[in-house]
Amino acid sequence: MIFVSLTSAYVVRRGLPTLDERTNTYVRDWIPVDLPIALLLVNTLLLLVSSITAELARRQITRQAALAPLRSIPGVSLGEGKAFPWLGVTVVLGGGFLTGQWMAWRELADRGFYLATSASSSFVYLLTATHAVHLAGGILVLLYAAAVSLLHQPVEARRIVVDVTAWYWHFMFLLWLYIFGLLWFVR
Repeated sequence: MIFVSLTSAYVVRRGLPTLDERTNTYVRDWIPVDLPIALLLVNTLLLLVSSITAELARRQITRQAALAPLRSIPGVSLGEGKAFPWLGVTVVLGGGFLTGQWMAWRELADRGFYLATSASSSFVYLLTATHAVHLAGGILVLLYAAAVSLLHQPVEARRIVVDVTAWYWHFMFLLWLYIFGLLWFVR
């Protein structure tokens, strides 16, 4: 709902003129923000790959949970191969995305777009920062899911945590596509 509200405010504010007190007339003060497109595309790729790794972690733990009852049958060997640390890779990629966002904000500042430059630049910072806060929360939950796995909690408990976290992470990726598209096409 936060992003729906921010989108509504963004679209409405974009179309509203403001009163110029010097001339006592309404003027359009919306300044299109020169986005660092190449950097934002790299960030999008990082988030896409991290969503894939989150899905691989989800599938890996689901497989482990499905095979867990078979481990108790005498004489059945399922192999003890090492599981790949998909959650860790997802955390690293998510951190890379947040670093990329910081770099994008620095690039915006270098181009003269600060938080208080105009309403349009304020919305860019507000939308991307709100997404970054949600993504940072997702990283914390991914770290919790990794800790649950490292502490050898029951496989079903681990599966639930990883499953919910992966779906949240997929939502963060789709939300980023929406925000990026909004900022790119609705200038």
